[in-house]
Amino acid sequence: MAEMEIALQAAKKAGALLAERVGKIERLDYKGAFNIVTDVDRASEALIIQTIFDAFPDDDFLGEEGGLSADALSSIASKKTATSNNRRWIIDPLDGTTNFAHSYPFFAVSIAFEYDGLIQCGVVFNPMADETFAAERGKGAFLNGKPLKVSSIDQIDKSLLATGFPPDTLKSFDDNMATFKMLTNESHGVRRDGSAALDLAFVASGRLDGFWERKLSPWDIAAGSLIVAEAKGRVSNLEGGLLDMSTGHIIASNGLIHDDIVSSIARAAT
Repeated sequence: MAEMEIALQAAKKAGALLAERVGKIERLDYKGAFNIVTDVDRASEALIIQTIFDAFPDDDFLGEEGGLSADALSSIASKKTATSNNRRWIIDPLDGTTNFAHSYPFFAVSIAFEYDGLIQCGVVFNPMADETFAAERGKGAFLNGKPLKVSSIDQIDKSLLATGFPPDTLKSFDDNMATFKMLTNESHGVRRDGSAALDLAFVASGRLDGFWERKLSPWDIAAGSLIVAEAKGRVSNLEGGLLDMSTGHIIASNGLIHDDIVSSIARAAT
């Protein structure tokens, strides 16, 4: 599909920018106590939006940083010929900003295309490893063009998991610590590497057997959730029901240990 071609093009352009700017941040701002944004986040988002706009000028965008200036966004809006066409791009120009700010090489570009409320295609690009995880609805998932499939681990005590923590951990009761401890004790281990998009891509590729996190945003999980599903994995909310991107609570797994993760999360909450 044409949208996939543009998503890949935009992700590669943005990824090249990120790779070139590692260790070269010019401005760092705080959106919260531990939630940061850099000039590179904004430049990456501007590059992605402009690339997509050039191909699909009537489409809408949901992105994390507001990478384009107000004047530029106004200019794009004025050129649209359709007020709403049920087409939306969900963009994280730099998933793993804290990692990037410390030159820790685990961050990604995430781009998803949504039509009528369903994600149709998604790309997660890891620029430091030159890895492109991609999927189209109903057509499977791929890593650098080769088919992806989730792992076959069917026991939680033999699994490798990943999670993350919300930026409001200091003031939030629902901070994930109890679940982290429980699943660490029940599995081979729980990794916490700071990029939900890459964690989801790693579940899809079988490098991880499961992942859960709370309070994520749609741009963190839109592309990755489709990639997991198309790699024959399972994606749900924390109770095992339908994923609601607006809440940001997610479990993704190979499907075989999914109910075990749901059960552990429930027990940790009691």
